[in-house]
Amino acid sequence: MSAENNSTSQYDFRAIERKWQQRWEEAQLFRVEIRHDRPKFYGLDMFPYPSGAGLSVGHCRNYIPLDVACRLKVLQGYNVLHPMGWDAFGQPAENEAIKRGRNPKEMVLEYAANYRRQLKLVGISYDWSREINSSSPEYYRWTQWIFLQLYKNNLAYRANAPVNWCPQCKTVLANEEVVNGRCWRCGSLVEKRQVPQWFFRITAYAEKLLEGLQRVNWPEGVKALQANWIGRSEGAEIVFPVDGHTETIAVFTTRPDTLWGATFMVLAPEHPLVDKLTTPEYRAQVEAYKERAQRTSDIDRQNVERAKTGVFIGSYCINPVTGERIPIYIADYVLMGYGTGAIMAVPAHDQRDFEFAKRYGLPIRLVYQISPEQTAESLTEAVPEGGTMVNTGLFDGLPNNKETISRVISYLEEKGIGRGVVTYRLRDWLISRQRYWGAPIPIIHCPTCGEVPVPEDQLPVLLPPVERYEPTGTGESPLAGIPEFVHTTCPRCNGPARRETDTMGGSACSSWYYLRFADPHNNREAFSQEAVRYWLPVDLYAGGAEHAVGHLLYARFWTKALHDMGYLHFDEPFLTYRNQGAVLAYTPGREVGKEENGEEEELGADEPIENWKVLKPEERETIPPEKWVWRWVRMSKSKGNVVTPDEMAERYGSDSLRLFLLFVAPYEENVQWSDKGMEGAHRFVNRIWRIWHELRPHYRADWREHMPPLSELSPTDRALRRKLHQTIRKVETDIEHFRFNTAVAALMEYTNELSAYRNAVANREPTPVQACLISEALETLPILFSPITPHLADEWWERLGKEGFTFNQCWPKYDPEVAKEEEITVVVQINGKIRDKLQVSPETPSDELERLALASGRVQTELQGRVPQKIIVVPQKLVNIVVSK
Repeated sequence: MSAENNSTSQYDFRAIERKWQQRWEEAQLFRVEIRHDRPKFYGLDMFPYPSGAGLSVGHCRNYIPLDVACRLKVLQGYNVLHPMGWDAFGQPAENEAIKRGRNPKEMVLEYAANYRRQLKLVGISYDWSREINSSSPEYYRWTQWIFLQLYKNNLAYRANAPVNWCPQCKTVLANEEVVNGRCWRCGSLVEKRQVPQWFFRITAYAEKLLEGLQRVNWPEGVKALQANWIGRSEGAEIVFPVDGHTETIAVFTTRPDTLWGATFMVLAPEHPLVDKLTTPEYRAQVEAYKERAQRTSDIDRQNVERAKTGVFIGSYCINPVTGERIPIYIADYVLMGYGTGAIMAVPAHDQRDFEFAKRYGLPIRLVYQISPEQTAESLTEAVPEGGTMVNTGLFDGLPNNKETISRVISYLEEKGIGRGVVTYRLRDWLISRQRYWGAPIPIIHCPTCGEVPVPEDQLPVLLPPVERYEPTGTGESPLAGIPEFVHTTCPRCNGPARRETDTMGGSACSSWYYLRFADPHNNREAFSQEAVRYWLPVDLYAGGAEHAVGHLLYARFWTKALHDMGYLHFDEPFLTYRNQGAVLAYTPGREVGKEENGEEEELGADEPIENWKVLKPEERETIPPEKWVWRWVRMSKSKGNVVTPDEMAERYGSDSLRLFLLFVAPYEENVQWSDKGMEGAHRFVNRIWRIWHELRPHYRADWREHMPPLSELSPTDRALRRKLHQTIRKVETDIEHFRFNTAVAALMEYTNELSAYRNAVANREPTPVQACLISEALETLPILFSPITPHLADEWWERLGKEGFTFNQCWPKYDPEVAKEEEITVVVQINGKIRDKLQVSPETPSDELERLALASGRVQTELQGRVPQKIIVVPQKLVNIVVSK
């Protein structure tokens, strides 16, 4: 068999990839419009913040697989929307701009241009005509408009609240921006301050957010994270009178049945009644304790291993069912952000309360007793479950279960001392930032009219250009120091007024960007109903699981709110969601003490390593390599372990990079980066290129007309055709189910079959039948490889003399009869243990399988004359013979 001339068959991946990227660009191949003659498919990546480091191959681990899925959908006949843009507002961009002494607006545009170049380099099929930038006025005008709709519907409000204050960044942090009690950006210990803040009332949608999780195709782990974050709890709110005061203390508890064992009350240090109820003799120690609590993060305060501390405030409240005076304490393990900021302490049946009671010598009283010998004095730890009620009068003898809890709630309601309620762990979304780089909040403060929304026809409230935009250190935004921005006129009374100087956190802009992609150039409205009704909701969303309780939750809230206002016809934004594993790099570090480390490294592995830190660049110069301690760590700019797609495209080609990242591991699993793995992927791409070119001279375009029936093919010819049709079926199914590694494996298996076939007919002219089989393979392979290695595929397509691009061809149809196995293996078991295997036709009926199994010599030997009690046949899989032992 003749081979191609070296000048045409050599795999010059650099020239080939440049050529097709240019042609795709010139043809605007990936641009889409509304087409009612095709079903739609909306595939979306979480849009990134463009940083100065550019993309790493870790980012490509997300973008390439979704690109493969979207390309397949195009080949299947769908009108596919696959857009990209930039999450450009927020603290990451501002902090980097401050660090570099640059204007964030110019910096973001420069970084975005580099990201765009890199994404084109690896062949991602984005419709760049829909590119959006969240920091452009054309975009954040509509973020402000959505803010106003939330405000009008009582879903946005301003309130004083204890907030997380970073003394280094000199700004307020949202709860999710505090990691192990430290600022997520600079690592400084976070303090508590009272600052006026803007919130979104996400708690109003807690139940709807929970319910919606049942209707989306998301990983169960992500849904569980959201459900736990929302934290629905059923229980009772019980009112405790305060002895000698008119005030009462409301407590929420999931265990109102243990009320008879409440021997003291604990308030959060921030509880509004603490100052009023603290008696003079305890004032100093209470104030000192409150100050210490403010310096402790919520995460540390909730640490179950931490010693429980508290202070008596000098007052008592009344247990409403026992009439007993019980002391009131403050303790930092109680948080104002959860429940009512107060707990009834039942030390016999709650471990935290037990430890606190033991430390401060407080009474312990049993409500549930497991045995007559069990006493409060004999307890070594709390007993939350089991036993029957004692010392409760009416309820004595009832078991520790939900029915008893329900009976107690009814009793409390009847007596007027409590009521059944449902509470949520979820707290309202803090959106304010005292920073410059964000969308200005469109509210005006008028001394006469109060809070006044900016009229919609005056949007956007533009972010003014400034020379200095560092945080002020006073808790105010830098915008507060710009008189021409601050001073304005009230839209209602025309009197002098002040603009709100807080900006919205970047999570606001990212909560609706998926809607703007459907209609990105609309200057009359955020999105048209025509575009939204055609494209939305998103069919497939891909990104990191670390956004499960942040971005994903916020986007769902905004979607549900806009749906209830009548702007959207759906209330769940992302029908299917998939989260990718991280790419880990083998990274040098050094052993450190826990105090030096400060916080755990983000390793991307199951277990964090607390006594290890990535070597800084200067440390790599001073610490000898033999003292380096290597670990697998998530790729990131801060760790200096990034491998860029530019490097890989230059050394191996973008198609090889795409194939490696798809094949190296299942999509959801972490990947350990390996240059050897890249070399292996590159060798495979070269191999299939070479095989294809060696067979190409025998291509005939009319192969379909001359392909003989399957029954007329020789066993060798039939096996090759069967493998091709099985591969078509498997690659399509695996890509649809995000099993990219097994899709690539199937292509590799077929390549082996094709290579063996090539060798069998080498050095001679193929027969007409063999030419048909070769032609079918040559014409099918470009389409099969098109989603995975698109540059290679288009080059093959052109070299077959075909016009256009593989991108807009049709996915090949497999023939079920051709793909069907001639023989399958059916396992024969005796009492569940494998004793033989049968090679049979897939159509073999159950009675024939039973007969063949019993006729097996191995089975007869094992049975030794015993008569089967039962025979279970699973067609095409197994025969299990059950006999007495």
